[in-house]
Order: sequence, then C-alpha cells, then structure tokens
Amino acid sequence: MTGTTLTDSLGRGGRVRLPAALRQTATMAWRSLVSVKHNPLELVDYSITPIMFVFLFTYVFGGQMAGSPEEYLQYALAGIIVQNTLFMSMYTAMSLNTDLTKGVFDRLRSLPIARSAPLFGRIVADLAKQLWAMLLMIALGVVLGFEITGGAAGFVGATLLLLTFAAAVSWTAVLIGMMAADVEKVQVFAFTFIFPLTFTSSAFAEVDTMPGWLQAWVEVNPVTQLSDAFRGLLLGTPAGAPIFWSLVWAAGITAVFMPLAMRAYRSDER
Repeated sequence: MTGTTLTDSLGRGGRVRLPAALRQTATMAWRSLVSVKHNPLELVDYSITPIMFVFLFTYVFGGQMAGSPEEYLQYALAGIIVQNTLFMSMYTAMSLNTDLTKGVFDRLRSLPIARSAPLFGRIVADLAKQLWAMLLMIALGVVLGFEITGGAAGFVGATLLLLTFAAAVSWTAVLIGMMAADVEKVQVFAFTFIFPLTFTSSAFAEVDTMPGWLQAWVEVNPVTQLSDAFRGLLLGTPAGAPIFWSLVWAAGITAVFMPLAMRAYRSDER
C-alpha cells in the first residue's frame, strides 16, 4: 500500500474511512472464501453434510413421521435447513478460534486496515457459505419432490430471513470463538446446546404432538419461530407471527451478543 493510498484510506485521527473499511472487509471475506480450496474438508462440511441431512431425515424418518418420505419432506425441509444453519454458525466460532490461536488476527491487525475488517470479513464469508448450503439443500429437496408453492417472493423472503437470523447468531459464534480455550470446547458447545435447541422445536415435528409441559417451551423457542416462518414463506402459508418473532429474536440476539463479541475481540491480546 503506497503512502498516497494509505492517506486516502484514513480519516481524522488515523481512523480508516468507511468506504475503505468496506473494501477491506470485502477483501477479507474473499480471502476466507478462497481459503476453502486449501481445505477440502471444509468444502465437504458445507456441501456433503447438508445433503446427508436431507437424505437422512427424508428417507429414514419420513415414513414414520408423516406416512411417506415425500410428504414429510414438505414439512421437514425447512427445519433441516434451520438446523444446518445453526451448526454452520459454529464453524465461524471454530475458524475464528483457530485463527486466534495461530496468531492470524494479530498479523492482520498489524496491517493499515480497519481493525474490524478481518472479523466482519469472516462473518460475511460465512454468510455466503450459509447461502450456498441453503440453496444446495433446497435444490436437492426440489429434486426429491419438494414444492415451493410460495412462489419467487416467498423464496426470496425465506432466504433473507434465514440470512438475517444467521447474521445474528454469528455474533454468538464470535463470542464463543473468542472465549473458548480451543476448538474442542467450541464443538462441545455445539453438541451440548444446538442439538437440544433444534430437537425441542417444531423443526421436525408439529408442536401439538408433544407433551403439554414441553409445548410451552417449544412455542417460544427461536428455532420453532424460524422454522415455521421459513416453512410458511416457502409453502405460501400464513407466517406473519413466526416472521415477526424470528426478527425479534434476531434483533435481541444481536443487541446482546454483538457488543459482547466486539468487546472480546477488541480486548483480545493473543
């Protein structure tokens, strides 16, 4: 970076101007996406694992849950995608924790770029990977017989809602990645909290089939709200309340965890 370019990128007090910060964030996001080719296992996680989830829930549980795999797919695909979104958010935590341990962020912070660019770049890249996995699962679902009866508007709305919620959850992932001692601790969190959260929801079974004492939690579970909203948008069924509460949950998660994550990121000395 030349002196002129560096001067143009900085505002008063040596702070990076917003346009430059956005460009730097995009560069960091691209760096994260390109790195996938050097780590084939990550590509498997983002591609093969979602496909396995769709086949598993459709053909192993479908007949028992709804009478036929095709009928169950119409209900469960939304829940499968939501569950996969939550699990993929933990990759943000794991990759961030790995970069911190290896000193990658320390090296990036020494560059004349916005301090937040590496972090926001990571989040943007992971949202792009989330989008890829979602599109892959929906495409497979269509091949297997899933019908998007909500039309193009419903599809776009469902996509935007899912990415909005994923962006909110990413701040939780950032905080976990910053606070965890190692990647193994991040994985323990994923299995300890995400599995119960998804399976005590309407992601894979209707709420009225569950015991009354459990329904009280299931009905307010954010996974229930997001699954019902995503399903309703794709199928064109009424989903106003779930959409509203999904956005409320996303806003609440962001309001709580974004400041905590940014504070942990800025105070990190590793």
